[in-house]
Amino acid sequence: MGWLGAAYPYVKAGHIIFVIFWMAGLFMLPRFFIYHQEAELGTREWEQWIERERRLIRIILHPAMVITWVLGLMLAWNIWAGPETWFRIKLIPVLILAGYHIWMCNYAKRLAAGGPLLAGKSLRLLNEVPGLAAILIVIMAVVRPF
Repeated sequence: MGWLGAAYPYVKAGHIIFVIFWMAGLFMLPRFFIYHQEAELGTREWEQWIERERRLIRIILHPAMVITWVLGLMLAWNIWAGPETWFRIKLIPVLILAGYHIWMCNYAKRLAAGGPLLAGKSLRLLNEVPGLAAILIVIMAVVRPF
């Protein structure tokens, strides 16, 4: 159980819960962008989408990512005496998700400012990134093939 002792299952449960919140936000935000881009620039609808995106980022995405990372690092430190290959491989898509999160938040700012936009099809394809990352992460964490 490592240094977490009896708290280990609770830390792990919290980690999983906040991963779910984070992933939900990562799936929602590109969808918001698609609908936002379909609204006419400067209209009330346009402004509402800016506010929805801002709230999703500030209230769900950022806190969920931070808590996911804190709890995940606690779990990692708990096994750090000999991190296994599955864990190192799992870390790659986790880092990709964190980068994706940052990119999406920057895109929200650019979109709100009326900056250059991606095509709806591109956003729909980007919406697959969290799903693909989740598949790899879950396989590494549960199956531990390496």
